Amino acid sequence: MSKLLSKYQAPDQDKRTQHITPETANWGYVYFAVYELNAGESITLPASENETCLVLVAGKATVVTPQQQFAQVGDRMNPFERKKPYAVYVAPHEAMEIIAETHLELAVCQAKGKGNYPTRLVTPQDISAEQRGNGNNRRYVHNILPDDQPADSLLVVEVYTDEGCTSSYPSHKHDTDNAPQETYLEETYYHRLDPSQGFCVQRVYTDDRSLDEVMAVYNKDVVMVPKGYHPVATIAGYDSYYLNVMAGPTRNWLFTWEKDHQWVNGEEYAAKHASR
Repeated sequence: MSKLLSKYQAPDQDKRTQHITPETANWGYVYFAVYELNAGESITLPASENETCLVLVAGKATVVTPQQQFAQVGDRMNPFERKKPYAVYVAPHEAMEIIAETHLELAVCQAKGKGNYPTRLVTPQDISAEQRGNGNNRRYVHNILPDDQPADSLLVVEVYTDEGCTSSYPSHKHDTDNAPQETYLEETYYHRLDPSQGFCVQRVYTDDRSLDEVMAVYNKDVVMVPKGYHPVATIAGYDSYYLNVMAGPTRNWLFTWEKDHQWVNGEEYAAKHASR
């Protein structure tokens, strides 16, 4: 099995199903975890140097920090409802308690912070939505914490891809610290499939093919992207959702297309699809 693939595990004693750290991923910036709680259960996450974006993938919760309390947050019981989510941005050096009001699927997205921004609730009204691509390369994006919204390091988005379509495509990379052409950003993909027994395919590869991994990704698996291109392809019968977390030395999403496939962005591909 690829070292870039973290398989879903049933909740452990801490209610955690995924746990990615710089040590386990062999990188420098992104922390990512997922927790599954039943109604009435709670977890406490300790204060650290990290800033945190709590994303309610599914369910409703109350979030308590030393400075704030956000009660009964969330109204999406399944990500495939395709509603925009609720999230909570938590500043560094603040502990947080999360109490599940319903069954809760909680993503904890973290990276080193600087303390420039206060803890705040991110509501669906704060989140922009867009379609990217067209034809069999169309996907739908919720910009939870994009680079034009306040945070020190984190970038967080969620993406829906219909069955039989590609996503994170044409292939692109952001593994070179060379702004304004490209920024170095590590990235995690938390995958969900509908129906849940499905799978999708993700490839992670570099120009010189020193890294070239192709993975069958099942429901609630995580793919780590330390460098290289990282497209996703869905399978007939199964819609895809994934939650992306990115962080690096510069909080700006600047990337490079793979030249061979960049034409899919253009008029030639659009015309080809329109003629079918």
